[in-house]
Amino acid sequence: MMTRRSDERAPSDVQSEGPEGGALSHRRNVPFWQTSRPLRAMLVSGVGFAALVALVGTASDGVVDPSVALAFCLVIACGELVRITLPGNRESAPIALAGAIAYAFLLSVGGDPVQHGVGQVVAVVALGVALGELPHVAVGRTPRVEDAARRVLVALLLAASFRPLAEYLSLTEPSILVTLLMTVLVALAWLVDVAVSAVLRAERLRTRLWVAGRDEARAQFATGVAISSSGVLIALACTVTGLVGLLVFSAPLLVSQVAFRRHAEVRRTYLETVRALSRVTEVGGYVENGHSRRVSRLAHGIACELGLSERELLELEYATLMHDIGQLSLREPIAGGATVLASPREQRRIAELGSAIIRETGVLDNVAELVRRQCEPLAGDGDEGVPPLGSRIIKVANAFDDLVGDSGDAERRTAVLERLRMDTDSEYDPRVVEALAGILNRS
Repeated sequence: MMTRRSDERAPSDVQSEGPEGGALSHRRNVPFWQTSRPLRAMLVSGVGFAALVALVGTASDGVVDPSVALAFCLVIACGELVRITLPGNRESAPIALAGAIAYAFLLSVGGDPVQHGVGQVVAVVALGVALGELPHVAVGRTPRVEDAARRVLVALLLAASFRPLAEYLSLTEPSILVTLLMTVLVALAWLVDVAVSAVLRAERLRTRLWVAGRDEARAQFATGVAISSSGVLIALACTVTGLVGLLVFSAPLLVSQVAFRRHAEVRRTYLETVRALSRVTEVGGYVENGHSRRVSRLAHGIACELGLSERELLELEYATLMHDIGQLSLREPIAGGATVLASPREQRRIAELGSAIIRETGVLDNVAELVRRQCEPLAGDGDEGVPPLGSRIIKVANAFDDLVGDSGDAERRTAVLERLRMDTDSEYDPRVVEALAGILNRS
């Protein structure tokens, strides 16, 4: 019988950012002209080129209404400076994006018409975004350039669609027509932004596009409504109140941003608490160091391959991190902590005890169910039917890591994978095993 060698400590050649981050990726160096994310590279380079052309053109032709341009540029820069990271590792800058939308829609300031064109809108927004990112770069926070590029892209799309129409229809004052036109265009721009972010997410996580699109639409709906409505209101208010409207109508968005930040921090703290609890079995010597994290990374990659939603990915991460917590009830630890080598009865006992511990939280019932059924065969036990997909994923990922550990030996990985394939008739879900094979092939 194949067993895990506890003396093997070679670092794994696979890594992941987990459900809050990206998919499995390679450690080996890749030449700068090659990239594993070509769509991201195309977006960043395309928006970067457009911004450069706009900046050069605006500098050559001169800035129209420089005081207005400066005010919006500073607001966008401040908004970028206080950007937040939302659940799902989504970077958002509500104030910056609302300011960009407002500048693209701006018709007049205090009754005085503004005449800036599409190029100046892109130049002001790109410059504001760049200035807001400089302090982050100075303290070592690497910006997510694709998210910054998306914000500039939204401003470009809105300016390119609205400003020619406004000039053609001679729109200079707020009206029902202007409000409807702004609302329709900002809704279309939001849909385009969701589509772009879904494509980037699908490329990063290697998941299905329609799943990424659904997750992005749900995650961005609340912030999208707040940002879009604020941008339209700022543009309309500035026609009457002047630049004062820019500050007045940015304030409610700042309050909303604080609430979004607190929600993200609560969720992040909760996840970090679960990750800390998962270390208990390692510190107590019940499992090898890094086992829970490796199983979590593998399970996350498999789940992305199979198209699980973001909510299911988060529950799966909780379950994989705590899947061995039931071993704390054992009098004598299993050799190497490899539950795959334990008897079926012992496996069920560990799973049930772990599930009972998790249920004590009162809020993780779905996670507890995934843990409880992780050791069941493919057809399930008793009358409950087939185990949930998350449980089947945990079973495969745990068995693989129990037998391989942190070994980077390709032959060993291949042998263990073939062993799992031989048991797909009764123990392991063949779809899950093949998804694991795809991940290993890419690594």
